[in-house]
Amino acid sequence: MAEKKYNISVEATLEVIGGKWKCVILCYLTHGKKRTSDLKRGMPGITQKMLTQQLRELEQDGIVNRISYNQVPPKVEYELTEYGWSLKPALDALCAWGEKHIIKEYGDKFAVLEDNVLNQT
Repeated sequence: MAEKKYNISVEATLEVIGGKWKCVILCYLTHGKKRTSDLKRGMPGITQKMLTQQLRELEQDGIVNRISYNQVPPKVEYELTEYGWSLKPALDALCAWGEKHIIKEYGDKFAVLEDNVLNQT
């Protein structure tokens, strides 16, 4: 295996959770197990292909656990692994900063935030 080199440790973090959707997926999963359809409903801008790809990458990195139930019709749920839960303080900090930024830029956070479980305080 080739030796990986980073200039700064945040590069390693962004390699795992970077991009538009991974942090959003992880935030939803901090509220419990979710089926793919639940995640898709919460992120109307994501395609099914992208959601599946992001979930697979998070699973490969040991952040998300895929639970497949042997039933008809098939049922699959996703949950955070213990390692994935270690990201919660970072996710909380990102959400808090985002809220401050929205207030700074728009004044009223409720004018631009969707009404969903992630935005209830």
